[in-house]
Amino acid sequence: MSRILFFALLAARLMPAADPVLPSKDKFHLFLLVGQSNMAGRGAVEPQDTTPHPRVLTLTKEGTWAPAVDPLHFDKTSAGVGLGKTFGRLMAEVSPEATIGLIPCAVGGSPIEVWTPGAFYAATKSHPWDDMVSRVTAAMKVGTLKGILWHQGEADCKPELAAVYESRLHDLIQRFRTLVKNESIPFIAGEIGHFKDVPVNPDSAPVTQAHKTLPDKVKNTAFVSSDGLVHKGDKVHFDSASYRELGKRYFDAFRKLTAP
Repeated sequence: MSRILFFALLAARLMPAADPVLPSKDKFHLFLLVGQSNMAGRGAVEPQDTTPHPRVLTLTKEGTWAPAVDPLHFDKTSAGVGLGKTFGRLMAEVSPEATIGLIPCAVGGSPIEVWTPGAFYAATKSHPWDDMVSRVTAAMKVGTLKGILWHQGEADCKPELAAVYESRLHDLIQRFRTLVKNESIPFIAGEIGHFKDVPVNPDSAPVTQAHKTLPDKVKNTAFVSSDGLVHKGDKVHFDSASYRELGKRYFDAFRKLTAP
């Protein structure tokens, strides 16, 4: 390799990447990623997870758009592979005219009660709802929100919290829809992990039931099963392959929900 070529390549590596060129607002399809750690993702990052799709972007912590690679989230240093990137890639493949924009806002460990205006979550020193509002409001200035993906509930598997989970979930959906001024925006809820080698927590039943029955009680919603998925060894978080499968299941649920 010539010295000129070597230094040219070195300079290219050191130069900051240019901001991606955004399409028109109607062709920039946005998806909000919300919930707790299993939405944020805790899977081990592998080479396939760092390969971007040319038409899948993510809103960074700093509020800029960048190619979507894992980890998408930044709620905790443990953030890793999640379901968002797979979902985005599949959406891009069936929407060749569009660019997909992912808006990561999940917060690990957060119970549903902190997804309310003004609520402070001490574990991450953040305001999950208020922070999400700022990010989605900024994103919607340049794109069109097409759906909300929700995966949360582990933190509410306690007697006093599980008993009121369904009402809080239904209220949450209404607040999301009021916020984005779209009363029929698709809302997809995923099932918390139920692993073969982990004893069932009886307090998880009301939470799971609230997710499963959501499509029967709230219009334009869908449920995604976690059947057959496995944890990464900690008995709470899915492994990387399961997160990718979960992303595919969210994609299938969204497509079915929005089919003509």
